[in-house]
Amino acid sequence: MDEAKVKSIIAKIKPALQRDGGDIQFVSFDGETVRVRLTGACVGCPMAGITIKNTVERMIKQEIPQVKKVVAV
Repeated sequence: MDEAKVKSIIAKIKPALQRDGGDIQFVSFDGETVRVRLTGACVGCPMAGITIKNTVERMIKQEIPQVKKVVAV
């Protein structure tokens, strides 16, 4: 799997999070699991889990079907 492609997808998501005072950083990718770190206003936000699942994970899985899950670390 291509780590650069995962980073590219995350880069597309960044502006939406940054508009709300948050951000997302790529941490690692092992071929099945993408690990990201939420920062800024996203830390402690009750919507963070939904953002990971419904936005980040969905977008990554659409382009890289081999990804099984996205987790925040």
